[in-house]
Amino acid sequence: MKTSIEKKNNICRLVKNTHNSHSPKILLAEDDKEMRNLLTLMLRKEGYRVTECTDGISLLDMLSSFFLPSKEYDNFDLIISDIRMPGVTGMEILMGANELDNFPPMILITAFGDKETHILAERLGAAALFDKPFDIDDMLKKVRAILLHSV
Repeated sequence: MKTSIEKKNNICRLVKNTHNSHSPKILLAEDDKEMRNLLTLMLRKEGYRVTECTDGISLLDMLSSFFLPSKEYDNFDLIISDIRMPGVTGMEILMGANELDNFPPMILITAFGDKETHILAERLGAAALFDKPFDIDDMLKKVRAILLHSV
């Protein structure tokens, strides 16, 4: 029987071994630290490279090259963003990116999902919208499906 330390070391090793420069790159924006840490851990366990943003302003900064053509940018294969965050919302980012070429697919997550939010997200081209609390495995399946078609 493995001790909790051995299990933790196995998880860390798994995260380290599945992370390589050819893995899809995900930009994750979530202002709730616990949710961001959980999603980052689960995505990295799946082998994805994850860049974290703690609010909408840092998300906008990471994506500024899409809006400012003169700036060099980091390519992301997928964006996962909370809708309600300080500064700029995930929905506002999606609205601004709606007409841009080569903008990565975007998954939105929210604790305040209603029918209108779902309709707007779909109309603006969101790849998916998950209402909190959601099943992490369902999100990972969606992430795999999106990346399979876009990478």
